[in-house]
Amino acid sequence: MAMVDPGYRSHIRFSSQRRKLGKQYVVTDPSSKDAVLIDTVLDYDPASGTLSTSTADGILAFVRNHGFNVTKILETHAHADHLTASQYLKHHLPGNVPICIGERIAQVQKHFAPVYGLAPQNLATSFDMFLKDDQVFMLGNLPVQVIHLPGHTPDHIGYLVGKSVFTGDSIFMPDLGSARADFPGGDPRALYRSLQKLRSLPSDYEIFVGHDYPNGREKNCVTTVAEQRLHNKHVKLGTTERDFVDFHTARDKVLKAPRLIHPSLQVNVRAGRLPPPDPAAGLSYFRTPLCGALDI
Repeated sequence: MAMVDPGYRSHIRFSSQRRKLGKQYVVTDPSSKDAVLIDTVLDYDPASGTLSTSTADGILAFVRNHGFNVTKILETHAHADHLTASQYLKHHLPGNVPICIGERIAQVQKHFAPVYGLAPQNLATSFDMFLKDDQVFMLGNLPVQVIHLPGHTPDHIGYLVGKSVFTGDSIFMPDLGSARADFPGGDPRALYRSLQKLRSLPSDYEIFVGHDYPNGREKNCVTTVAEQRLHNKHVKLGTTERDFVDFHTARDKVLKAPRLIHPSLQVNVRAGRLPPPDPAAGLSYFRTPLCGALDI
């Protein structure tokens, strides 16, 4: 558990990572005990088709044990490497908590609806709130600012709370660099400019990342703007946009697709809703598009 005082006295109270799925956060205003949840995780084993709410239940227990009032469930983008637990948490939290995401999710939904046979009319009402660039909303007595951070995906946003910024999958710990930019709508040029936006924040601001894949060090979830400027392997001082774009273009070509990309997208563009059950079998299924053909 990490706790910080970023100036406005908001506290980052909880983060976890299961099976390298991702960091998730409970951010609270101590004066009101209001809280938001950021990038929550639903456990899924693709080999057996088994869903589990173990990680999400841990968040529910944490929130209840501390007497927090969750006012929003926030997504930084439609993740392609884990399933969101947002719908499950909304169902089990009091007060019809809204699920929120950046307004450009519509672009992502439009792309993937025909890929997975999703009904566009259902996608349009999946989320409860679409957040605009630079929009400010309140977490208790604390302002939270939405920051557009495209590049990894076009809908990607971050959340600035006091001196803490939650950056999703845009930037990682300095020794890991930055996210891939080859998903539909991804753009290494846009990612470079998003990282420059983060680097332009005051040097003592803390960056809370969405993933960490340490190589020989302990797992971590927080760094500072100063550390990113000096040490980020992809975008430290002196890195030009051309260098960054050339590197990402070459590297991303050889990256494998995330293991959970197809189930993740089918759930995450629908705000955590599972596919409806097949009428004949009474079971829900994920679709996997096939690439290539057999000459038979």
